[in-house]
Amino acid sequence: MTDGIEDLLRQQARQVLGALVRRYGQFDACEDAVQEALLDASVQWPEHGVPQNPRGWLITVATRRLTDQWRSESARRRREVTVAALEPPAHPGWLTAGDGLIAEQDDTLTLLFLCCHPALPPPSQVALTLRAVGGLTTAQIARAFLVPEATMAQRISRAKQRIKASGTGFSMPPQPVPLERSGALPVVLHVLYLIFNEGYTTSSGPGLHRTELTAEAIRLTRAVRQLLPDDGEVTGLLALMLLTDARRAARTRPDGTLVPLAEQDRLRWDAEAIKEGVALVSQALADAALGPYQVQAAIAAVHDEAARAQDTDWRQILALYELLERLTPGPAVTLNRAVAVAMVDGPRAGLDLLSALAGDRRMADNHRMQVVRAHLLDMAGDRAAARAGFQQAARRTTSLPEQRYLQSQAARLSTPGS
Repeated sequence: MTDGIEDLLRQQARQVLGALVRRYGQFDACEDAVQEALLDASVQWPEHGVPQNPRGWLITVATRRLTDQWRSESARRRREVTVAALEPPAHPGWLTAGDGLIAEQDDTLTLLFLCCHPALPPPSQVALTLRAVGGLTTAQIARAFLVPEATMAQRISRAKQRIKASGTGFSMPPQPVPLERSGALPVVLHVLYLIFNEGYTTSSGPGLHRTELTAEAIRLTRAVRQLLPDDGEVTGLLALMLLTDARRAARTRPDGTLVPLAEQDRLRWDAEAIKEGVALVSQALADAALGPYQVQAAIAAVHDEAARAQDTDWRQILALYELLERLTPGPAVTLNRAVAVAMVDGPRAGLDLLSALAGDRRMADNHRMQVVRAHLLDMAGDRAAARAGFQQAARRTTSLPEQRYLQSQAARLSTPGS
């Protein structure tokens, strides 16, 4: 299967699954049918060509698979399912916000909220939704949660079992539910945040970016904001995505080599995206209750508004990270704060802060911890320790662009006088 067809199928899968679930319910059956349709497409399209309407083709084939499943059941069950399939829904959407219905907006958005099952705790909701809707692998989800892959596989498996045991399944509620009171919004925002992060810095493979993921995350976050324009965290998340994605063109050289933030050609940054992002975060900070996505967007704005790397207001960034750590404490925030501390108070101060993370098991095998430590050791003039740190981080990352960059940093420190 060619890469182009594989990318097309990945993009279509969520929309097709969302359309089928919205029409028929029965998430598990629809998911199985879509997987079979994708398999058929992967075999037929390379040989016969991509159909003019790929999504329609997949929906048709998946619907046939559903029909085949239903025909194999008992006559009673077949009659019940047939009635459910042919009978139009009592309402066109199931989550409301103002005068809008999510199902009228976007099938994938509907599916996102549907997967946030109330029988599960939020972390399991996020993991299962990333797998089912985001299309992320178990390994990618595990890296986002800073846990071993086996642990995440067990968590996802237990989540599915818990939903089956609850007897409720993934089903539409009988009446529309106000989005603000659905309880799913924080989970959906976290899912979109993690999908964007995986697209912006792919955790494994030959490329640094997966633009189909970043674009879809931005599109869906815009759709949520259309429904909830006054929610500060929705606005903050959209601002964060725009301000971060604005730098994408400058993050790699023509040969795919990674370019760190301090060395990027800022003339290649997307000025329109930065302008929109700054306006959004300014609005959110002025009009809404403070939240972590707004603070992260403010940090991104400080970076983006600096004309040169040396013009970056690191004191303001450090203050924002201190605020973020009070709102959402965690090792990833502390790791980023250590960089800001080093830029304000010197690399040794940053290294002292990193030492507090040494006993955190979540960071023990995390290559980003090694990258930051090696960078600060390099700043402090400890070339041998920095070189060893870059080499260790290169062995631990599964991203080829990051691996090559880290190896180049280790090689630089092996050269006298560099």
